[in-house]
Amino acid sequence: MGNEQYKGKFFDTFGIIYDKRQQGKVRHKLIDILFIIVSALFAKIDEVEEIYMWATAEQNKKWLKKYIALENGIPSISTIRRVLNTVNPKQFEKCFISWTRELTIFSENGGDIVAIDGKTMRGSKNGDKITHIVNAWCSANNLVLGQVKTDEKSNEITAILELLDLLYLEGCIVTIDAMGCQTKIVKKIKKKKADYVISLKGNQGTLHNEVKEYYEDLKEEMDKIEKGNHESVKMVRTLDKGHGRIEERKYFYSTDIDWMIDARKDWTGLSGIGMVYRKVTEKDKVREEVQYYIGSIKDVSQFAKAVRGHWGVESMHWSLDVTFKMMLIKQEKIWPLII
Repeated sequence: MGNEQYKGKFFDTFGIIYDKRQQGKVRHKLIDILFIIVSALFAKIDEVEEIYMWATAEQNKKWLKKYIALENGIPSISTIRRVLNTVNPKQFEKCFISWTRELTIFSENGGDIVAIDGKTMRGSKNGDKITHIVNAWCSANNLVLGQVKTDEKSNEITAILELLDLLYLEGCIVTIDAMGCQTKIVKKIKKKKADYVISLKGNQGTLHNEVKEYYEDLKEEMDKIEKGNHESVKMVRTLDKGHGRIEERKYFYSTDIDWMIDARKDWTGLSGIGMVYRKVTEKDKVREEVQYYIGSIKDVSQFAKAVRGHWGVESMHWSLDVTFKMMLIKQEKIWPLII
């Protein structure tokens, strides 16, 4: 056995997963198979047959043997598939979140962005049910912190609350789209000693209209705001160019919310309201849009960082294997991080 075999955070964390197989018939350790599967997934391989081919490649097999014994060689395709179908998904999920927590390094000054976003899985329809996934993404580490599955999009709010319960968030800024604009969600975030930036839409009619009207009343003062001379509202501007596309964003944030008596009472930790103006110019076509936000932060630069960080979750590569009934992450990582 090599000096590095079965040592490290991966084995300490996943070694507790219960093996349902009949032990007298087992030729391959469960931890070996899990290590092969997760390693292949980090190499963007998520089909059972391809996982087997990846593991049997001579160079990969040599690498695997540095960390696992493989006493009976590489497990067969049917063995890998059988493990995928028998491992308890909830137990795996808890192990995965615990493992990623160990891998995640938050900055000493705090303010790291954790973006929570819901997606409908393509090709996941099962009878009349479609799988929806709520995932948490740490932009500082480019790492999925956790995922919760639900069969109904209407249950997404419940899934967000469940996911928040699982995560370590102290000092972070949690960003969520308008679906998560719920008083019980912001209360949970503040209870976790974190801040929030959440977008507004029609699902919070009165609050959305109040923020919108606030900024509309400031139209005549925009020149003053953009020059940095406004007492209450601050602005940050970014400009991105590339591939014939120009994208301008203006982030406005105000902590002048003493007038929002009901909102400050209902929304735990509410300290500011924001607006983002986005203008995209591409091939002589111009597209403009405005989005409104609430937040528990105090600074416009934090607000801009949070909004940009949340947009980053859209480019995240992840998938859920419905047969496995758990998260399968597809991210390029440096190999030592797996251990």
